[in-house]
Amino acid sequence: MHELSIAHRVVEIVSEHVRAAGAASAAVVTLRIGALASVHEDSLQFSFDLVREGTPAATARLVIVAIPVRIWCDTCGREVDLPGIQRFACPACGTPSGDIRAGRELDVESIELVDSSAGVSESTP
Repeated sequence: MHELSIAHRVVEIVSEHVRAAGAASAAVVTLRIGALASVHEDSLQFSFDLVREGTPAATARLVIVAIPVRIWCDTCGREVDLPGIQRFACPACGTPSGDIRAGRELDVESIELVDSSAGVSESTP
């Protein structure tokens, strides 16, 4: 279950940003996770809920943006999203492709912070 180590690292990143910004805590953490990142969303959410206790992310909501696999199709001359990860071929023309353009992401997209003095939120990349 590598989701636990991912959640731990996300909480570390959030905690570092909260401290650096002088904020009170984090309200929302948004992650971009590609279909090829081999991350189970429910396991990650469960792990995040476990490791965030007692940290600046203790009350933060985790938002996951799922990124589909995107390949380059030479025949069509464009990037195309795949409907799944079983077949790496253009859904329009059927041409196989190993030129993966998206789908491996595992990034913290944004952290919405709670200001320590006014309770106002701000976003940081």
